[in-house]
Amino acid sequence: MDAVVKKLMRQSGETFAEQAGVPLKDQPAALFKLLVLANLLSARISSEIALAAARELFEAGGGTPHGMSELTWQQRVDALGRGHYVRYDESTATRLGETAEMVQDKYKGDLRKLATEAEHDPERIGDLLREFPGIGPTGVDIFCREAQAMWPWLRPYVDSQVKKGAERLGLPTDAGKLASQVPDKDLARLTAALVRVARDKKLADAVKAA
Repeated sequence: MDAVVKKLMRQSGETFAEQAGVPLKDQPAALFKLLVLANLLSARISSEIALAAARELFEAGGGTPHGMSELTWQQRVDALGRGHYVRYDESTATRLGETAEMVQDKYKGDLRKLATEAEHDPERIGDLLREFPGIGPTGVDIFCREAQAMWPWLRPYVDSQVKKGAERLGLPTDAGKLASQVPDKDLARLTAALVRVARDKKLADAVKAA
């Protein structure tokens, strides 16, 4: 493994899901939490605030489609507020309620059925994810970058933010070459770290420093 990659993984090799306390497991609750997280991280708001808001929602009982549906709109707003997710709290509370209903109605509460419906096709899953309110191209990238830890058929998922981070560190931007820098099981962690590098030049400089 490249020395820069080793240092990067030591400093920032944690997925955003793990940072929010979401296990990287191919299970209904974990996948729903990842979808919520992708929704929250899609907004023009700091990742720290989005992660804090996610933790508050999950603690309030919104960690499953049923649990999120059982929360009132105001309870969702209040949880987002406790995470300081205040600029988008009302619209996001509405979207998350609609998302929970859609997961229950279309996928019977189990987003593993999303992979089945997509026929394990990364392009098709992007189309299906965009059917959820609040999930656009950015949300698709966030979900798929992290979900590749659970769904090997998504690997290597390397989007423009990952490539920007790789370029800052002088690493390959080709998806296959970049993926070869780490074991398959660590690819989601590498891509998350490179997204942080893309957003934080100081982090990039610290990783490159001897």
